[in-house]
Amino acid sequence: MRHNKHHASLGVTREHRKAMLSNMGASLIKHGRIETTLTKAKALRPFIEKVITKAKNAAAATEKKDALHLRRMALKDIRDEGAVTLLFNEKAAQFAKRSGGYTRIYKLGPQRVGDAAEMALIELIPAEDTGYSKSRGKKKAATKKAKPAAEAAPAAEAAKTDEAKS
Repeated sequence: MRHNKHHASLGVTREHRKAMLSNMGASLIKHGRIETTLTKAKALRPFIEKVITKAKNAAAATEKKDALHLRRMALKDIRDEGAVTLLFNEKAAQFAKRSGGYTRIYKLGPQRVGDAAEMALIELIPAEDTGYSKSRGKKKAATKKAKPAAEAAPAAEAAKTDEAKS
């Protein structure tokens, strides 16, 4: 049976996919942003966010052996020691106050010339980026009610000034 096997296969074998995500993750950590296909970017996002969470937990770990264990677990996923060292020593502090959502994917306009694949840019979100606020509920109905009251107020003030002049 094929239960719980929901992931992007990317048209390659399991070993190739694991190596590809490892290399893309290392490049993302080193450079901060990479350009790839939209499908690969969507596959990379959960992979790299789990590694960043390990680095964040290692920075908050009280015991040294817990931090070492998390570093080794990250090295299992991203097999570039330089990238993992950079992530754990410098970039983990950048994500300390963020409770998830460490990456952002931008769709790029033109498709790739060779195979018409949709291109995307995946980047690590900087620490000072607050993002955007999502709308909650129906605010349009409240603003429509507020507009007539706001328009009536200047009209009433204009009438008062006309009476004061007479």
